[in-house]
Amino acid sequence: MASSENIGEGRRVCWPERGRAEVVPFHPAAPKAGELLIETEVTLISPGTERAFFLGLPNASATFPYYPGYSSVGRVVAMGDGTVQAADGRELRVGDRVVCGCNHASHATARAERCWHVPEELPPQEAVFFSLGSIALQGVRKTRVEIGEPVAVLGLGLIGNLALQLSRLQGGLPVLGLDPDAGRREIAQQCGADACFDPSAESAAEAVQSTTDGRGPSVVIEATGAPEAVNDAFALARTHGRVLLLASTRGVTETNFYRDVHRKGLTVLGAHANSVPTRDSSPGFWTLSDDTQTVLRLLAGRRLQVGPLTSEQFPWQEAPRAYELLGSWQKDRLGMLLLWRE
Repeated sequence: MASSENIGEGRRVCWPERGRAEVVPFHPAAPKAGELLIETEVTLISPGTERAFFLGLPNASATFPYYPGYSSVGRVVAMGDGTVQAADGRELRVGDRVVCGCNHASHATARAERCWHVPEELPPQEAVFFSLGSIALQGVRKTRVEIGEPVAVLGLGLIGNLALQLSRLQGGLPVLGLDPDAGRREIAQQCGADACFDPSAESAAEAVQSTTDGRGPSVVIEATGAPEAVNDAFALARTHGRVLLLASTRGVTETNFYRDVHRKGLTVLGAHANSVPTRDSSPGFWTLSDDTQTVLRLLAGRRLQVGPLTSEQFPWQEAPRAYELLGSWQKDRLGMLLLWRE
């Protein structure tokens, strides 16, 4: 068994209570057989999920103290006994850079089969978007977007922007974005949106209709998490269209299903990350491992852009300030990175 005694004391983000974050010391565990000890380089704050649990929003509850985070990049510094393979089937060695779903911490002990190699040409500040990318990808796959089908994405935060880019890669044409924030609309257009609209404008629905031959989008992706936006998605979709509920809705939606879903013949798709298969990918339903490897390849090949989505990078000591900003919900901040190495 490898030892982590030479690592010394680590640091990790802790929420001691709702709405407050701090950085606390901890002792990284030595890796057992099949495990890795990872020295973290970068972690990504998930603005939707983490903010919901940080503030205790509907459909989000946490037991405190709570240790957040699930998007981490780092180097392997120690390994358990025996040959160890990553989720991508490749053998792992000390010094390899990997991604894993670990917490915001200076070090992490993780099962090897829950880690993936990072392509050599991919910087860690971009690789760290692997988790949110795979969440968006599993949803977009379920829509079965065909080449030439118009797609509209409601909400242009991280998940919405990534879903928009992936819909475009899958053949959506045109791909439209809707968000009340002008900055987010501008970033989405930098990332390939054919057009973006302010949904609060009276002319927004008409503009979407006219941009999609007067029939509306074939696919509408709800990525805001706002209960009222679900009905907006139903209204925008064309007859026989598909509506994907990608964001975790924080509240209860009251819907006239006969008028808005039944009569239009809509297909409504749920896309929580927990709904992916654990083994054996099939058309439209890929495993987490296969989706993660795909996202890493798309990032390395510059087919998926995350540079414009990075709003700010914080030294790990400033994690409490990062969560204060997250709680205040400043929409000009999208990707917030925590840096764990100089």
